[in-house]
Amino acid sequence: MAKATTIKVKLNSTADTGFYYVAKKNSRTMTEKLTMRKYDPVAKKHVEFKEGKIK
Repeated sequence: MAKATTIKVKLNSTADTGFYYVAKKNSRTMTEKLTMRKYDPVAKKHVEFKEGKIK
């Protein structure tokens, strides 16, 4: 059976609130770490979210 091309990644907030999003990423085309600017409801503002592993 072939390996899946998309993997799930955890986007952790850089505001250190503990809030995170779960996103899908194509591991073959996007080899670098994923970063997005999204809304953090705990900090009540838009902050940078960086990729981490799902345990």
